[in-house]
Amino acid sequence: MIEVKVNQESFAYDIHSLIKAFYPEEEVNVREKETFTEDTFLQIAVDVRDEEIEFALYENQALQKKSRVCVKNPERKLVKNQLKQLIYSVLSDYTGRTLPWGTLTGIRPVKIPMAMLEQGSSNVEIADYMRSTYLCSNEKTALAISIANREREVLKGLDYQDGYSLYVGIPFCPSICLYCSFSSSPLKLWEKQVENYLEALFSELRFIGKAYKGRKLNTIYVGGGTPTTLTASQLECLLGVLEECFDYGYLKELTVEAGRPDSVTLEKFQVLKAHGVTRVSVNPQTMNQETLCLIGRKHTVEQTKEAFYLAREAGFDNINMDLIVGLPGEELPQVQHTLEELRILKPDSITVHSLAVKRAARLRLFQDEYREMGLKNSQEIMDLAYLSCAEQQLYPYYLYRQKNMAGNFENVGYAKVDKAGIYNILIMEEKQTILAAGAGAASKFVLNADHIERVENVKDVAQYISRIEEMIERKRSFLLRCGTGI
Repeated sequence: MIEVKVNQESFAYDIHSLIKAFYPEEEVNVREKETFTEDTFLQIAVDVRDEEIEFALYENQALQKKSRVCVKNPERKLVKNQLKQLIYSVLSDYTGRTLPWGTLTGIRPVKIPMAMLEQGSSNVEIADYMRSTYLCSNEKTALAISIANREREVLKGLDYQDGYSLYVGIPFCPSICLYCSFSSSPLKLWEKQVENYLEALFSELRFIGKAYKGRKLNTIYVGGGTPTTLTASQLECLLGVLEECFDYGYLKELTVEAGRPDSVTLEKFQVLKAHGVTRVSVNPQTMNQETLCLIGRKHTVEQTKEAFYLAREAGFDNINMDLIVGLPGEELPQVQHTLEELRILKPDSITVHSLAVKRAARLRLFQDEYREMGLKNSQEIMDLAYLSCAEQQLYPYYLYRQKNMAGNFENVGYAKVDKAGIYNILIMEEKQTILAAGAGAASKFVLNADHIERVENVKDVAQYISRIEEMIERKRSFLLRCGTGI
């Protein structure tokens, strides 16, 4: 454990996140207190005062490093930046490591260059700011700026004020993957409740459709879980309810995740196509069979290929494929094999996820068991993915980060020029209200540029079904409070 004492607890989250980035396998305990209380191998003291910030690092009670800076400006944001720069400088010197994203620990680093572009800053000015303020590497700075420019182009002409997007959650999967922490439930346990779940979901969708009648619906994303665990007739019913409840006059994109190859059939893809679905995601995660078995994906590499070709046969010309790098036992050769397999398939977009092990995932619960196999990612692997995608004319269009991410890297979506996922950009940039229906779904109401509020549904499927009127009432009450409700 690493113990940190800080005199201002309001900075605890930022301190924890940055120290954790340098020591991902250590528990980091940050508290506002006077003295150290635990016999830990590293102890850190942070004092943030009006005139200066001091950072001291002890190893086994012996002082190793101490550094301080004068506070240049008392504004909290600027003080926080100085504090993080100081922590970064000391820990980088002490560990001999640098972090690709520097002091940035948030999940949306592209929001920084996006905001500066909208204010009229040039790419060069943004690059200088990101390197000097956040100590970002040249590579990550260039990546963030290039994505921000592409996002602006994709979103050009979108009406944020009167427009909105819709997320529909189907929380069932054929099986639960080792690394998963989403609101997913194995279908076999819930098969008899699927119809009840859909009935509750349809009630929520009908309320949303009525509440937002007259607003412009720009994108719909049906995710999960795995939506294609539903039968073809259930998918037909779901898509029919969406058409009944919502005006598609301004719809630019309708995505359905067909993420598990063992959940799809030609009939299901034909249903999706017949109802105007424009984009599907067939997700292998890896094309190495040994890894698939290890992580709990109950399908074969061949089934992934078959699912992709079924989607093409049904007429889809916008197919995404998700990969995860940093899986147990996978290093450069395994990732290279996966990328070569995808090169043959020629998807329209590829999303490369750097494994993030969250609290709820079984992989975290049993991480010692898998640590010997390695949970590795590297700049070399990220560069390999970038070059492979670029050779297929797939270029980065959105990016986000997560806590506890292998190698402190990022997730990047790559797409052909006209195949970028609009919903993915909108949810990252937080410029538009996204209403969400289903168990575990969280609506984000963008009230203005600096004010976003969340309204969440319960995660448990049974609770969602039994409390559906309460879920609807949460949205109704919020809308009434904001003066826009029914």
